[in-house]
Amino acid sequence: MHTEQSGLAAIYRDYIACLNEQNWTMLGAFVHDSVVHNGKSIGLAGYREMLERDFEQIPDLRFDIRLLTAEPPIIASRLWFDCTPKQDFMGLRIGGRRVSFAENVFYEFRERKIAQVWSVIDKAAIEAQL
Repeated sequence: MHTEQSGLAAIYRDYIACLNEQNWTMLGAFVHDSVVHNGKSIGLAGYREMLERDFEQIPDLRFDIRLLTAEPPIIASRLWFDCTPKQDFMGLRIGGRRVSFAENVFYEFRERKIAQVWSVIDKAAIEAQL
């Protein structure tokens, strides 16, 4: 069991590195073709579009793992962001300001790839900085 936990955590860390490098051609190595995000079936193409849009709107976006636990087939992670969205973000007027916030996210893996994602961004933390 321990090796399965560490193996899944290693895959997840490689996935985060893939995101930070914006290596979209490798995304399919980590994300299942039929991935579901917050209850919506978006598939690999939709997932990639979502991430590309995030990096377009936030050029200095970087995913920083602060907490990580693995209980296969589930990964739970707290990601930290310190970034400067170009425009409005999550319906908030950012106005070019730098903001810091966390995302709490759970992933369900199938065939060693991310099949489901449940994500909650700490919007209140962003609001408190504006």
